[in-house]
Amino acid sequence: MFNSARYLTSGVAATIPEYLQLFMWQCIDRLPDERDYLQVFRLEPFGGMQQIRHTSEQPEHQMLYMLPTDEPVIAKIYVVNDDDHSTMLLAEEY
Repeated sequence: MFNSARYLTSGVAATIPEYLQLFMWQCIDRLPDERDYLQVFRLEPFGGMQQIRHTSEQPEHQMLYMLPTDEPVIAKIYVVNDDDHSTMLLAEEY
């Protein structure tokens, strides 16, 4: 799961810096083989840092990351896996 072609929506491309996109894909790659088809990332500023909360439901997973940044982003991002591809999209594009 999440090993096939990867896509992102125009909303993600326009609003989420590339380094954050790559970081989120890496977070998914580091998960154990049993993964939920839906991965959720909540991006928020926190004390001059970029806070990234990564969650999924089945199996339950939660991880919090803090990255240094000059321009933190506020967004909720879904990464959805279909059998032949995965798509990263803003929650409002779902």
